[in-house]
Amino acid sequence: MRSLRVGLFQINAVVGDLEGNTEKIRAHLKSSASRHLHVAAFPELAITGYPPEDLLLKPTFLEKNRKALSDLLNVAPEILVIVGFVEQADDIYNAAAMIYGGRVVGIQRKQYLPNYGVFDENRYFQSGNSNIILRYRNIPIGVNICEDIWYPKGPLYHQTIDGNAEIIVNLSASPFHAGKREVRESMLKTRAADNGTYIVYTNLVGGQDELVFDGQSLVIGPDGEIESRGRAFAEDVIITEIDMDRVFGARLHDPRRRKEKLTRVYGGEWGHVPMSIVDLDQDHPPSPETPRSLAKGALTEPLSPVGEIYEALVLGVRDYVQKNGMTDVLIGISGGIDSALVAAVACDALGGDRVHGIFMPSVFTSEESREDSALLAKSLGCSLETIPIDGLVSEFLSRLSPFFSGKGPDTTEENIQPRIRGILLMALSNKFGHLVLTTGNKSEMSVGYMTLYGDMAGGFAVLKDVPKTVVYDLCRLRNALRPGGIPDRILTKKPTAELKENQFDTDSLPPYEILDPIMEAYVEEDLGYDEIVGRGYAPPDVARVIRLIDQSEYKRRQSPPGVKISMRAFGKDWRVPMTNRFKGV
Repeated sequence: MRSLRVGLFQINAVVGDLEGNTEKIRAHLKSSASRHLHVAAFPELAITGYPPEDLLLKPTFLEKNRKALSDLLNVAPEILVIVGFVEQADDIYNAAAMIYGGRVVGIQRKQYLPNYGVFDENRYFQSGNSNIILRYRNIPIGVNICEDIWYPKGPLYHQTIDGNAEIIVNLSASPFHAGKREVRESMLKTRAADNGTYIVYTNLVGGQDELVFDGQSLVIGPDGEIESRGRAFAEDVIITEIDMDRVFGARLHDPRRRKEKLTRVYGGEWGHVPMSIVDLDQDHPPSPETPRSLAKGALTEPLSPVGEIYEALVLGVRDYVQKNGMTDVLIGISGGIDSALVAAVACDALGGDRVHGIFMPSVFTSEESREDSALLAKSLGCSLETIPIDGLVSEFLSRLSPFFSGKGPDTTEENIQPRIRGILLMALSNKFGHLVLTTGNKSEMSVGYMTLYGDMAGGFAVLKDVPKTVVYDLCRLRNALRPGGIPDRILTKKPTAELKENQFDTDSLPPYEILDPIMEAYVEEDLGYDEIVGRGYAPPDVARVIRLIDQSEYKRRQSPPGVKISMRAFGKDWRVPMTNRFKGV
């Protein structure tokens, strides 16, 4: 029996913390000897963290990255270690180093550099143009990096067809968005089955600014079935033993690979992509092993779609706070559903003792909001302090009244209230060093239903990419997981900003059940007015939402970063010029 004992090390790397990331890799490698591993695989750019962005333009950063790799050479010389780093040669490359016997035995460069959505790799890296096959323990192994495996005729194809690789190790830093796991797993299962190969897919985990990496590393057999899956949104180590003889059996029963080889020979394509073979068995012949049953790694059950979003928010908040050297957060608690969800996420991420709620009532604040805010804080275990703003509002209006003479009340007076609240929160943040979490959601952010320098004031926007309808789903999920956390009345009362008498969100906006799908079609799918109306939405609602989205770009550009959970978030995904005369309707 030919077998490999493989370790997938799903680590939470910190961008720029080369020493910390390397020490984490080193600790895992030191423990690998007792696990009797043959191969240890770490994620894409595990040494630097992902994405390092303009740190890659700093020569000192590149040099420390090179030194960090050299520091790993002799940690586990008996194991084939595959780790992501930045290779510096004629240019710089997003690369995978293959370490064995105390030296780098091969380097595989990433060939397909993503340059869409949140990715900007063409700004920094040169593309690789060749493949390496390692012959190790009489098994041909191919290595590729993240985006490379998404292309049917990419490196995996050449490594399995031209290089006869029987196992592909893919190092990845694949960021999360809702529905990503299903798409990713479907693609990887297809690649494995189409090429009759094992795929060992090691994914990064953790929050990095707006991005969250979900982990969920995989081992997929040559029949396209998932054998092992790592945990979601948490560090994990998957140790599994792979029966390599299954590859030969799978290829015997699938004629497609034979036909592909013939096509490449007679089509003149053979050797089109440079291929080098590195035989590790020449210097280190594999020792015979006694036949035994193979121990498979854990197959963790995936979370529900809403559960994935909730855990992404929790991890995104925890890592943004902790990786930036902070401990506590401040939240303006209003008694509404958005601030309730932000408080719940923060408490789950950091613990209630590190979450400080501030209730800032005005003359328009209802008794219900006061009661619900107090009950929420008690249920979640966070603190809640009250700072009334009535006197401050009156003072502002008094000072402004000579300038407002002859002008009737409008949204100006309403917006003074959230701006006062923003000042109070930022003052407390300044004094105590706590991070202010804003509470606006994607629906409000899209149409400008928030106050610049008011409820937008803060350091991190937890719900920036979460539509209002999904806010309700997440609150219901959280209460199902921990009953009673968010008071029922918060879930059932009509949304209101409470900035004037008898005010409700629907006074200014279509119901969120209508607004959200229109917003998603326009923002995430780039559909136009006619196409959205064709989906059955009323033309006045579609025109209204599109106009609001178009005119609110200058506001969104000044909002804090927030966790990305959709296909297209406001932030790195969304690059619409603030000054432009194109209108969607």
